[in-house]
Amino acid sequence: MSPPDPKGVSRRGWLQAGLASGAALATAACDRINNSPTGNRVLSSAEGLTRRAQRLFVDRKALAREFQPADISPDFKPNGSTDPQDPDYLALKKTGFAGYRLVVDGLVERPLSLSLADLRALPGRTQITRHDCVEGWSSIGKWTGARLGPLLDRAGLKPDARYIVFHCFDTLDGPMDGKGRYYESIDLIDAHHPQTILAYAMNDRALPVAYGAPLRLRVERQLGYKQAKYIQRVEAVADYSHLHAGGGGFWEDRGYEWYAGI
Repeated sequence: MSPPDPKGVSRRGWLQAGLASGAALATAACDRINNSPTGNRVLSSAEGLTRRAQRLFVDRKALAREFQPADISPDFKPNGSTDPQDPDYLALKKTGFAGYRLVVDGLVERPLSLSLADLRALPGRTQITRHDCVEGWSSIGKWTGARLGPLLDRAGLKPDARYIVFHCFDTLDGPMDGKGRYYESIDLIDAHHPQTILAYAMNDRALPVAYGAPLRLRVERQLGYKQAKYIQRVEAVADYSHLHAGGGGFWEDRGYEWYAGI
């Protein structure tokens, strides 16, 4: 595990404190956002301000705080999907994910199809970090996975790529026809951050199903709903407005902020 960057952590700390009240208000408004066009515009404006402030005052490579093994939570909550029932996922689960392939495509020069063994052979990272949920709880876990930045470098992003989209196996809404599947997206700054990994292990064990097996995203400077589980495909895009409802993620399509930096 790499040690924390004191400079980055301290900057992140005061910025987080300064923006905490605004974030709390935005979270509280989530259940009313779809009923208030004015509230929608206000929250969108606040999101943009938060994003610009963090980009301005926090080094793009500043690390989220990392912890010691003794700090790992014994009761890390496996929220969201915990046992997807999508047929293609169940088929892979039955074989212990032996046939799993991660597809990396979209605006890349060299599309990839990688097995779990291929992913384990890529430049990796182990980190003990805190997961902060928008519901108000936090837990600390140890994650090991392939760094996303070097993986994207291997695929070769095209000049017009701006966002990385994570398409997942789990359906959260509607029939299992792919339309209600979970998805998420981040920009290239977060994609290349040293702590952004595609995790295949948790607490020194193969990633359990309840926590996103065989592969999940850890983007440590954002809230929990950005940490997509059950990743099937990674797609580089110029924008995400054409995907699903155009919000850039499953929960963002339902009123949550796209940028959930902390």
